[in-house]
Parts: sequence; structure tokens; C-alpha cells
Amino acid sequence: MKVSFRFVVIAALFVTTLLTANIIGSKVAGFGFVTLPAAVVLFPFSYIFGDILTEVYGYHQARRIIWVGFLCNLIFVIFAWIGQILPPASGWENQPAYEAILGYTPRLLVASFFGYLAGEFGNSFVLARMKILTKGRWLWTRTIGSTIVGQGLDTVIFILGAFWGLPFFTPLMILYHWVAKVLIEIVATPFTYMAVNTLKKTEGVDVYDTNTDFNPLAFWAKERKAISR
Repeated sequence: MKVSFRFVVIAALFVTTLLTANIIGSKVAGFGFVTLPAAVVLFPFSYIFGDILTEVYGYHQARRIIWVGFLCNLIFVIFAWIGQILPPASGWENQPAYEAILGYTPRLLVASFFGYLAGEFGNSFVLARMKILTKGRWLWTRTIGSTIVGQGLDTVIFILGAFWGLPFFTPLMILYHWVAKVLIEIVATPFTYMAVNTLKKTEGVDVYDTNTDFNPLAFWAKERKAISR
């Protein structure tokens, strides 16, 4: 598939929301008796852009962008760590603040990376398979259904891995986090419809993954010819 400017924009938005969510995710927000990572307000949008990529361009292209997002996140973490270990200048008193926001613990990183990969690939796989089963109809069932699965995987892995055993941890964090992200997906459904329909029309592409190798590691898989309907 010839890479278009629109594809690049969607991919860039996907990666940007991912990186931004990981930065603000270090803050745990309190809403009365509910505690949630601050990223809950933004991270679902990475799934929305992931839905658009899979629905329009297919799992093959979405797989590439998911790994690009992983690589970009890894680069960010490495250089944030380098910035942390550099000696602070005399008179610069913000080192504790820097470490508090960008000083990711190994536990948090592992939970974040595994949650991201499981969630994004689960989301893309479910959407692609449901598109075939529904014959391209009822887009809302695919975007919401895939989000329920993908966000469920991501939330369970991340919350348990990052916060298990900490004073503020409660199993209800998983439920609240998951429900909040699914609700954001539901509210954003009209935007998803608009973006998908516009891209399919302007790009002339509507991929059905009928013969796709869904192995997340299948970098060698050949791109299938896009099927427009």
C-alpha cells in the first residue's frame, strides 16, 4: 500500500497519544472513593486511532504502527532515564520533581510495555476478525467490542503490574479504569464513524483481513491487496 499523508497523520496521532498518556500516567487522580491514573482521560484515544488504522488500512498496517509506538515509547524511556542520571546543575532544584514524573520504576515500565502490547494487538485482532464476521456492517460493534477486549487486557496487566501491593491499590481500580476507557470509546463513536468514512472515501481503501497472518511478530508477512467494498 502506498503510504498517504492521511495515514501518516493517524499514525502520528496514535503515537503522540500513547507517549503523552505514559507521561501523565504517573499521576494517580482521586475522584472521591475512585482512584485512577490520570492517563485514563487520554489513553483511550490511542485505541480509537488504532481502530481507525485497522478498520481502514487493515491489521497488517496497524501491526506496524503498534510496533512503531512501542519503539518510540522505548526511546522516550531510555532518554528520560539518561536525563535523570545526568548530574543536576548547581542551583537547579527540580531533580526530585523530574524523578517523580519521569523516573519510571522497572515495575511500572514492564507493566506498561506488556499491557500496551497485549491491549493494542488484542484490540486490532478483534476488530479485524469482527469486520469479516459482520461483513463490514455495524462499525460500532467492532470499535466497542474490540475496546472491551483490548482495554480489558491492558488494564488488568498494567494495574496489577504497576500498583499491586501499594497503599492506594484496590481491585476496583481495574474495574473503574476499564469502564472509564470503554465509556470514552462509546462517546467518541461518532468521531470514529466520521474519520473512518472520510478516510475510506478519500483513500479508496477498505481492507478485509481474510488471509492475514495475525501473528504480532510476523514482520515478514506480505501485505495483502486491499479490498474495497
